[in-house]
Amino acid sequence: MVDYESDDDGPKASRFSLRSLFIRDWPYIGMLVLAIFGVAYASTAPQAMTNYWTIVGPVFGIICVATQWRDVEGPEAHWHLIWTQVFHWIAVILAMYLVLLVNVKRMMNADASALVILTLLALGTVTAGIRHAGGWRVCLVGIVLGLGVPAIAWLEQSTLLLLLIATVLVAMAVLYVMHNRRERGY
Repeated sequence: MVDYESDDDGPKASRFSLRSLFIRDWPYIGMLVLAIFGVAYASTAPQAMTNYWTIVGPVFGIICVATQWRDVEGPEAHWHLIWTQVFHWIAVILAMYLVLLVNVKRMMNADASALVILTLLALGTVTAGIRHAGGWRVCLVGIVLGLGVPAIAWLEQSTLLLLLIATVLVAMAVLYVMHNRRERGY
C-alpha cells in the first residue's frame, strides 16, 4: 500500500503565521508596548512617570532572565544569569531615577524626560541582550526602542503638520464622495 503525505504534514516552520509570531515573541512585543505606553503616559501624567518607569525596569529584567533561562544550563549558570541581570537592571533603574529627580526634572519638560528615560531603557535593553549570546531578540527590542526616540521626537514636533495633512486628505475624500453621489443622482 502507498502512503500518501498530505499537504498539512510539511514543515510548518517555513510558513509565516501572525499567531505563532505572537506566541513565540510575546515577551519582546510586551517590552515594546510597555515602553511606548510609558512615553505616552508620561505626556499625559508626568507626576506618575517615576513610579511607572521604576516598575517597568524590573519587568524588563524579569523578561530578560525568563527569555534567556533556556540558553544556560546548570544551577550555577542560572544564578549567574540572575545576578548579572539584577545588577544590570539596578544600574539602569538608578540611571533612570537620576533623570527623574526633582532637580533634574525641572531642567526638562515631561516629554524630554520621557525620551531620555526611553533612551536609557533602550541602552539597558541592548546591553542586557549583548551580555548573553541568545539575547539577540532582546537586543533587537533595544534597537527598536532606540530608533523610536528620534521618531517620537519628530512626531511630537510634526503633530500639527500631520494633522493638517490628514484634514486635507479627509476633506478631499469627502468632496470626492459627494461629487460621485451627485453624478449618480443619490
